[in-house]
Amino acid sequence: MNSELRRRATGIRLVIFDVDGVLTDGRLHVHCDGTESKSFNVRDGHGIKLLRESGIEAAIISGRRSESVVHRMRDLGVEHVYLGIEDKLQAFQELLEKTGLDPNQVAYVGDDIVDLPVMRRIGLAIAVADADAFVLEHAHWRTPRQGGRGAARDACEMILQAQGALAPLRARYVS
Repeated sequence: MNSELRRRATGIRLVIFDVDGVLTDGRLHVHCDGTESKSFNVRDGHGIKLLRESGIEAAIISGRRSESVVHRMRDLGVEHVYLGIEDKLQAFQELLEKTGLDPNQVAYVGDDIVDLPVMRRIGLAIAVADADAFVLEHAHWRTPRQGGRGAARDACEMILQAQGALAPLRARYVS
């Protein structure tokens, strides 16, 4: 990790995740009755739990509404859930007001151009490995793995490592 990335990651107090293409692989499973379902990576979920255990808040801002996201975020203890959001920048401003954080204390993990308005105004913009090429140009860091396949865990662990919290969190599992 280079010094500029470490500097940006060290001050992060909130990580915002897009859902489709970040916490999922971007595919929608549409059933015969019109309902939808999504597949989430369990390791990504544990990464979010590790963030929260270290005192870093997590949030979701998604353009789509989905009951499966509501249930998954509840399971993970994510309190800040914004679904069906057309203007992600407005939701971001609400989050800043609610948390009292400065934009430099926020990281955003995205994959598509609708994420750019927020990604361009924060301390740490992260794009998943298979993000849109234009989004990758505007990211401070690119995850090694693709959306829905461990990218969120990559982002969580990179931030925790920069803050010196990853090794102690991992040590609990081997002692």
